[in-house]
Amino acid sequence: MTETPNPYIVDADTLTGEMRPIRRCVISMGSNLGDRLQKLQGGLDSLADTPEVWVTEVSPVYETEPVDSPAGAEPFLNVVVLVDTTLPAHMLLDRALAIESAFGRQRSDVHNAPRSLDVDLIVVGDRRADDDALKLPHPRAHERAFVLAPWADVEPEAEIPGVGSVGDLLDKVGRAGILRRDDIKLEMH
Repeated sequence: MTETPNPYIVDADTLTGEMRPIRRCVISMGSNLGDRLQKLQGGLDSLADTPEVWVTEVSPVYETEPVDSPAGAEPFLNVVVLVDTTLPAHMLLDRALAIESAFGRQRSDVHNAPRSLDVDLIVVGDRRADDDALKLPHPRAHERAFVLAPWADVEPEAEIPGVGSVGDLLDKVGRAGILRRDDIKLEMH
């Protein structure tokens, strides 16, 4: 969707003449409620429709056992999406939360409760953050095969800043509980 700029709103970058850097971002998405594939596709489409976000790669889909979830939780479908963006990290987080909400995500006090759609920022360029709302790089990504395996598929030489290479981290964590589903895939539009 292309928007015509509003001539009455002055963008701060226009005033200063500063360019906002393009950052490579890694976003993990997962779903284990309802039509999981439809929710992942909707999440991907919503990311792609976000101004100043350009989807560059989508990993194969993985089916994964829930990690640290309540008993009876269904398996997840997970993907990793690579995007380039000029959005600040907190704005990208706000968009991720809005996408989750649009697909019925309801937060609860239950740790790792089943979710219709989970959209996590894993890495936003080399940005570091550690506040109540945002932690970058994602504090548990290096322990999660459902993040590392799909990420390694699309960016084998990737590194988690300050942690290590995705391939080495995946070797350490192992592939137990995850299955690459080459029979299903998401479409980039």
